[in-house]
Order: sequence, then structure tokens, then C-alpha cells
Amino acid sequence: MREPVTRRPGAGYLAAPLIVGVLAVVAAVTTYQVFVRTISGQWLDTAAMFGTDVQHPRIEEILARIMDATTLTSLVLVCVFGAVIGVLRKRADLAVAAAVLVLGANGTTQILKGMLPRPPFDGLTYANSLPSGHVTAAASVAFTLVLVLPAALHGTAALAGAGYTVAVSIATVWAQWHRPSDVIAAVAVVLAWGALVILAVRLARWRTAARPERPSWFATLPLLAAAAVTAPITVLGLLLGKTSESMTTLPEPSRLTFLTGAAGVAAVVAIGFLTWLWLTADDEPA
Repeated sequence: MREPVTRRPGAGYLAAPLIVGVLAVVAAVTTYQVFVRTISGQWLDTAAMFGTDVQHPRIEEILARIMDATTLTSLVLVCVFGAVIGVLRKRADLAVAAAVLVLGANGTTQILKGMLPRPPFDGLTYANSLPSGHVTAAASVAFTLVLVLPAALHGTAALAGAGYTVAVSIATVWAQWHRPSDVIAAVAVVLAWGALVILAVRLARWRTAARPERPSWFATLPLLAAAAVTAPITVLGLLLGKTSESMTTLPEPSRLTFLTGAAGVAAVVAIGFLTWLWLTADDEPA
């Protein structure tokens, strides 16, 4: 019987999560600068939030249930679940990483929401809402499950987690709790913390031989397809919205701006989970 192929980590083993973390931070900062600190960006963002109204009681009930599921209790339960799975798999490093990911991402979001200024270019006096706490909670829970579960379940967990995160994200925009930029920044915050904990895990087992792993095609293909469809729609919608006459004087809510924001959210979530699958599926100890 052939022995499983093993290899020693190379430089890219540490460089990959480091690069992902830096890019995630850049994405969060850019989102804030473009959609909060500029007039046109803030107008587009606000128009997307007001682009549709929830008028159906049944839809309102479903949205409320989805968003209520992302509570402090759910975060604590996920941390406990991650610790249990880590112990059962004899991977204490993953148990600790899961707790750091959830606590770090959600703590960062709350700090940023309280300290980042928001100029009232859109005429609203709302307090800053970037990043979204609900989306941070949902994405960090989903990332944690992918991290601690065995590699054979990564694909299923990633697809379920991406679907749940998209549902929470679009629900918060539809219910006019958050703008699309709040959601995008939240996903970037979670991905940045995810990259940080992966870097720490890899440093801890730097000298351990490992089996090369690859992301599950079961999840990779649907996520790639979602990103390939929604990213161009987002770019086209932004170009149309930015050149619209009505958007040169004030935010003009419309179905187009809402759909553009929803497509952008879906694209960012798909890309975020694709990246997370790649990071978490790299190696298992031999």
C-alpha cells in the first residue's frame, strides 16, 4: 500500500495567509473611503439601501428570523462547538484559532462602528453602521465551522455558510438596517481575522510534515459561478448608477441600485468563501 504523499512547508505556506490578510484589510479600508468618505459613493450606497421596501408580512418575518439567529448566544455556542471538535480531532490549535477568529472579528467590528466618522453627505443623520455586526457574526460562524470540521466536510460547510451569510447580508440591506458597504466591510474584517489565525496555526506547525490538500470542487465550482455572474453585474450597475442624471444631485433609490448592491454583496461573499476554502484546505498534518 502506497504511503500518503507528504511535504515540508515552503515559503508560500506562510506568505499566502499574510497576503490574504493584507488584501482583506485594504479592501475594508477602500470600502470605507469610497462609500463613506466620498459623496458619490455614499449616495450610491444609500440609494441601494432604500432601493426596495419590505411590504409583505411573511417576508418581514423570515428576514427577522434570519437576522435574529446571529446573536451573542450563537457566537458563544459556535466557540464551544469549535473547542469540542478541536479536542475530538486532537487539534487544539484549531479550537483556539476558532475562538480567536470569532471574538477578534466581532470585537473589531464593534470598535470600528463606534469610532469611524460618517459625513452626512446623503442628508441622513444615522450613526456610522460600517461594518455590519450581523454579517460579521454570520460570516465568522460560517468560517469557524469550515475551519474546525474535517477536510471532507469543508465543501458542504462552505456552501451552507456562504448561503447563510448571503441571506443575512441581503436581509439587512432589504430591511434597511445596513448599506451594502457595511456588509462588504464586515466580510473583509472576518477574512482578515481568518487569515491571521491561519497564519498563527501554520507558524505553530511549521516543522510538521503535511499531506497536500486541495479545496473541494463540490463547493469551489458553485462559488466560482456565483462570483463570475454577480461581479460583472455589480460593475455594470455601478457604472450606470454613477452616470445617472438623478444621482448627480441626490441619492435616488431604485430597483437597479438595490440589485447592484445585492449583486456586489453576493460577489464579495462568494470570493471570501473561495479564499477561505483555499486557506483552510491547504494541509492536514501527516
